[in-house]
Amino acid sequence: MRVEIWSDIACPWCYIGKARFEKGLAGFAHRDEVEVVHRSFELDPGRAKGDTAQVIDMLAQKYGRTREEARSMEANVAANAQAEGLGYLAEGRDHGSTFDIHRLLHLAKARGRQDELLSLAYRANFAEERSVYDDAVLLDLAVEAGLDADEARAVLADPEAYAAEVRADEQEASELGANAVPFFVLDRRYGISGGQPAEVFAQALEQAWKDRPLTAIGGDGAACDADGACEVPQAGGTV
Repeated sequence: MRVEIWSDIACPWCYIGKARFEKGLAGFAHRDEVEVVHRSFELDPGRAKGDTAQVIDMLAQKYGRTREEARSMEANVAANAQAEGLGYLAEGRDHGSTFDIHRLLHLAKARGRQDELLSLAYRANFAEERSVYDDAVLLDLAVEAGLDADEARAVLADPEAYAAEVRADEQEASELGANAVPFFVLDRRYGISGGQPAEVFAQALEQAWKDRPLTAIGGDGAACDADGACEVPQAGGTV
């Protein structure tokens, strides 16, 4: 069974939702047969590289709130993160373009290290004083995740590297009707929006597993149809 997760590094509920999904998955009996694929979604796709702002200032401007109201909003998110055992800096974080992060995550996917890089990037952004909008930090995170430093550096230096893959993910999200993240798609049959409680993810995994289509094994063999007519195996064949 495949679970696809559209998310953005700048999204605190994606950070929290990932932890909650993993808790739901941990208790799922067939967890070893679940493939998790992370897909790209930019919350601020029009922001230019290098254009960063403090999160409190960004929230106040974006939602038309005072700085104190923005601080209260962040404190509420921090409480939810901490309840999941996650570190969270309610102030001092910056906000910027996540396009390069998503491009690097596609390199990590190609090298089988996507989840490792995503987890490190979330932690750096929300729990540590490390700006994921700095190429030097991104390169350090890539190496920590097990990627080759020269290969990661080359991707960051080339704005077209994996750009098409990021755009394809975002286009697919639009076609699926996802206009907010995190957005979870289970076997292309069920969609879950938002950082739901772990119990919701556990129930969804059970339901998706139960309803998954049967898989044919061994190709077409001799069989009897509903009218009782049975195929006769050819000489030398098997039943």
